[in-house]
Amino acid sequence: IKIESPEQPDMTREEGIDAPSRRNGFGSYFQSQNAGKRSVTINLKTDDGRAAMWRLIETADVLVQNYAGDSLEDLGFGYKSVSEVNPEIIYCSITGYGRTGPKADHPAYDVVIQAFSGLLSTNGESGRDPVRVGPPMVDYGTGAQAAFAIASALFQRVQTGRGQFIDVSMLDAAMMMMSALVVDTALTGEAPEPHGNAHKSYAGYASYKTANGDIMLGAWTKKQFSALMSALGEHKRAQQILETPRDQLELKVQSDTAVIAGHLKTKSANEWEVLFNRLHVPAARIRTVDEALLEEQVLSRQGLQEMNTDRPGCPDRLPLAAFSYDHGSPTIDKPPPYLGEHNEEVFKEIVPDKDKND
Repeated sequence: IKIESPEQPDMTREEGIDAPSRRNGFGSYFQSQNAGKRSVTINLKTDDGRAAMWRLIETADVLVQNYAGDSLEDLGFGYKSVSEVNPEIIYCSITGYGRTGPKADHPAYDVVIQAFSGLLSTNGESGRDPVRVGPPMVDYGTGAQAAFAIASALFQRVQTGRGQFIDVSMLDAAMMMMSALVVDTALTGEAPEPHGNAHKSYAGYASYKTANGDIMLGAWTKKQFSALMSALGEHKRAQQILETPRDQLELKVQSDTAVIAGHLKTKSANEWEVLFNRLHVPAARIRTVDEALLEEQVLSRQGLQEMNTDRPGCPDRLPLAAFSYDHGSPTIDKPPPYLGEHNEEVFKEIVPDKDKND
């Protein structure tokens, strides 16, 4: 159940590519994250609104809130108050910087956390201005951390019978997604340099121009790098790679890069992708999103799920989850909701039995 303010609903309702949908509070950004939810509007500043909220809390397993600062606590719905009404509830707070520290009350969006965390500085080309990561990956990464934390807390509750308060921070999520860079920086005291689509140490882990299109190579291990060179006809170098300690491969990164670049210009990116993958060398033609959506690999998975809906501005497929089960996999059982679409349905469910005939 998604609870929104009738006066200030979810801001993503007004974001996205389709102007009519945005005007109707049904923007594509909202749709991408809210399939399967029921929308209820509650004004928590009124007595009736607070009463409805408390009735929802009484029967809830989980409450997730993303108010900055103490906004929800000031309205009377902090964890202490909520847990007194429902001791088993899992209360998950999602904020930019977390509930502790000098920036606990500061607002944030994805790009702001990219900047504060150092993530933005690692993206782009060396010697040029930092470049933000295109999609809001910190938002998505934070959501994944929250979902994992909630699932873990629910399992913990099975064992202990106790509810839980969860403090999820976008900043912490960004640091988690940069774990390797964070450890390197902690060890050396030096910030990592951005390197675009190349790698300073490994020529087989970079993008290249081909006769038609660009390709990204992911030959990370010595075995993969050797197989890559063999596929290009560089058999002597392929054998040398197997016999060379990994930390010495970077000594020939410039010459290896030049050799690879020369060979790759003789065939298209599609041809090289097929050849390299056949040899178990990770590689992919660099696709646009519209191209990726038409790929059989994407179509064959359950990450995008079809919906039967005639709602204007609603696509026939929406992102669902990056996993499936052997049985009982996640499904989209209803399209993204209009604002307050399920008010009557939900409020009828939470009205006390003695009042249902009123």
